[in-house]
Amino acid sequence: MIVTLENNQTEIAIPEELEETLKKAMDIVARKENLTDNTEVDITIVNNEEIHTLNRDYRGIDRPTDVLSFALDEGDEEPEVEDGEAEHLLGDVIISAPRAVEQGEEFGHGLTREMTYLAVHGMLHLLGYDHMEEADKRVMRAREEEILRELDLAEEKYGG
Repeated sequence: MIVTLENNQTEIAIPEELEETLKKAMDIVARKENLTDNTEVDITIVNNEEIHTLNRDYRGIDRPTDVLSFALDEGDEEPEVEDGEAEHLLGDVIISAPRAVEQGEEFGHGLTREMTYLAVHGMLHLLGYDHMEEADKRVMRAREEEILRELDLAEEKYGG
């Protein structure tokens, strides 16, 4: 899996260990979802102002949120070919660092678990998972926790 990680905010320090955990989480998703090595996802960490703008402009919701997913590979375009293999450009996951801090404190599990959860959640949205219906929500939550468990970040570790 090709993971590009950009930290486009300066309010919250993002430790190198957290960056590595995010990349490991994406690799676990890729393995569990049978994605090719040429599948690419971009994770961008932003501030509340930036995610608010994106949420308003693309979803019509005029407030900040914790994570947004933007699918890039909808199957309509020719894939990029690199070294004879087509790249699968899955999309972008945008995470608000301030919201991750707030929610990590609120839920009592800290920044690493919260930001990793948000990255996994966003990635699963790119793969077609959803949580609008209760049955779909149960499936998505179970998959998220299965992935986080491999990183020792599952909810049960934090009393959830």
